[in-house]
Amino acid sequence: MSKITLRYFAWVRERIGKADEEIEVPAGIATIGDVMTWLASRGEEYAYAFENPKVIRAAIDRAHVKPQAVIAGAREIAFFPPMTGG
Repeated sequence: MSKITLRYFAWVRERIGKADEEIEVPAGIATIGDVMTWLASRGEEYAYAFENPKVIRAAIDRAHVKPQAVIAGAREIAFFPPMTGG
């Protein structure tokens, strides 16, 4: 599998301690939900950031996606908390 850039925003970034990283996704990781589960297993800071994956939003190559979205062919995956505004 090719490398994918992961980008983290707002409190997701604060909890992990970095804004982005380049990773090789292990075999068997096929969806955004799989990526979040795998990231949560990578260490304490990731577990803390992804402790409630239902509130985290994701984008593949700058297009918002649902957790069941397939990551095949993705160059960039971004994770961020829900946005509010008004």
